[in-house]
Amino acid sequence: MTLCYMNGKYAPISECHLPVTDMAIQRGAAVFEAIRIYDGKLFGMEMHLERFARSAEGAGIAAGNILPRLPEIFKAGVKMEGCPAEGLVRPYITGGDINNKGSFPEPRFFVLFGGINKTPEEERRRGAVLEPNRMERPFPLCKSINYLLALIPLGGGDKVNHESLYMPAGEITEAMTNNFFLCKDGKIITAPAGRVLDGVTRSVVLALARENGFTIEERCPPRRRAAPGRRGLHHRHRQRDPFGGARRKHHDRFRPSRPCRGTPLQAIFIKYRPLAQLR
Repeated sequence: MTLCYMNGKYAPISECHLPVTDMAIQRGAAVFEAIRIYDGKLFGMEMHLERFARSAEGAGIAAGNILPRLPEIFKAGVKMEGCPAEGLVRPYITGGDINNKGSFPEPRFFVLFGGINKTPEEERRRGAVLEPNRMERPFPLCKSINYLLALIPLGGGDKVNHESLYMPAGEITEAMTNNFFLCKDGKIITAPAGRVLDGVTRSVVLALARENGFTIEERCPPRRRAAPGRRGLHHRHRQRDPFGGARRKHHDRFRPSRPCRGTPLQAIFIKYRPLAQLR
């Protein structure tokens, strides 16, 4: 991120600071969004702002005076020098300094403008390795800044894993920053909203899939072991217990058996690739 809007002005990110007394730092109380910029234009801004409002309400943050100001801040920011034509706008609303028993009446906000880290082509070609996380995403109806439970399982090991995959009680729900879609027997299976973050990309992909005649099953697919000698779930590394307990000597890593090339769903992603790269 290279540009920041804070306290009524745009400035380099190095000049913007959040007080250490803010509840975002003290208690992790803050919500955010990530809006893709394509060719200098914002994609799905209204959908993101609707979810942003729901997240703030769910977190007890009084954002009513902030949200109406954001569209103009976004539109002016993407035209400024330092904001890439292909990138991200990330607005944050923090809890501010006052914690009134779980409600935050005086929030702060800032907006970051910058580039995006795309998955390397080699990783896209061979398939990403995901680290199993036996926890459930906490409070998926709120897009919170707190990703600690998703990051803990990534510690140690060979550092090659793309990100963690939530698998509570053996059910696959979603990854840390990505949705999970299983293409099987002509159907698309994905966890229902409420069990997972109701992502903007998820909604767009499901709408496009239905328009193209796909059957959608909103349920959590069970995790299954791969047959010996096949790529899939396999034993290799150790995993730290999210609550600091003893480490397991082995655990299952998840790797797609092969990239989903040539499938009808991939045709949707290729045709609507700009719609399928943000969440």
